[in-house]
Amino acid sequence: MSVLTAADSQWMARALQLAERGLYSTSPNPRVGCVLVKDGAMLAEGWHERAGEPHAEVHALRAAGDRARGATAYVTLEPCSHHGRTPPCADALVKAGVARVVVAAQDPNPLVAGQGLDKLRAAGIEAECGLMEAQARQLNIGFFARMARGMPWVRSKIAASLDGRTALNNGESKWITGEAARHDVQHWRARSCAVLTGIGTVLADDPQLNVRDIPTSRQPLRAVVDSALRLSADARLLRQPGVVVYTATTDVGRIGPLERAGAEVRALPDGKGQVDLHAVLRDLGSRGCNEVLTEAGRTLNGALLRGGLTDELVLYFAPQLLGDTARGMARMGELISLDQRTDLEWADVRHVGKDLRVLARVKEG
Repeated sequence: MSVLTAADSQWMARALQLAERGLYSTSPNPRVGCVLVKDGAMLAEGWHERAGEPHAEVHALRAAGDRARGATAYVTLEPCSHHGRTPPCADALVKAGVARVVVAAQDPNPLVAGQGLDKLRAAGIEAECGLMEAQARQLNIGFFARMARGMPWVRSKIAASLDGRTALNNGESKWITGEAARHDVQHWRARSCAVLTGIGTVLADDPQLNVRDIPTSRQPLRAVVDSALRLSADARLLRQPGVVVYTATTDVGRIGPLERAGAEVRALPDGKGQVDLHAVLRDLGSRGCNEVLTEAGRTLNGALLRGGLTDELVLYFAPQLLGDTARGMARMGELISLDQRTDLEWADVRHVGKDLRVLARVKEG
């Protein structure tokens, strides 16, 4: 194995930039970038644009042609070794005659999981893994989560006053945060495979939960937790295809109108009259959802947090106070000991317009 250099880091950083171009489009596949370098100069580059189309390595190899022989390939995720919708990228690199492959992170997919690297080494190609791994994993945090546990990365978006209130006691909540914050939410929707909400939010706001004002080739699945099927077939949510309603009832009289309106209805009861949220997330994982954005009220937010199902919070704090009678972020129930608290880790804090955006990870355990 050769010693990794500053130049290696430079080219991998470029590959990560390319991978990020697929932020809104590659689902259910990971976001991957590739750069081909020879004699210190870039030959070609590529990135995976959308599922079913060529992977990053193939785009770069096609652009380089015969010049790829003897080159070094910088790839943000281990080249695939199996036949999926497209042929194995490891085979393409071997056939092209590259001399060296530098990989950021091993593919967590059990169909690959080191086999791509093994195939390269068996062909006499020098293959190294681990350069800028943290950045590559972060870019595909949902893909890694789904491969590890069969459930997506769950990110809850909450807009609140500085004292943590999301609505007045009478339900009024438009608008606590400003226009810039609301536009920023569109980016989180666009990168998500699904937007999850509760029936209370739908009844109160009649939202669409689609991506607006941002160019994207796909819309996220819209998922509604609705135990008793109170969703109206006239809801704005149903004006576009791609809605699944999770319920605890099998009442065909309620299911029929929603299905005729275009919704898919799935009964996933928990045995207590509510929807089994673990089953919901397993179902979303089985659909290839890597990242799920929760846009809900305190009931669903609280249930997800209590169930240990929320991974990250996207909190938009407005510079205002709403007082102790206003509604809180999450219905957690009364805590009688600080040992019952939910501990967080700050991931990012920045201004978005007049508001403050805080990304906080839920600490494991």
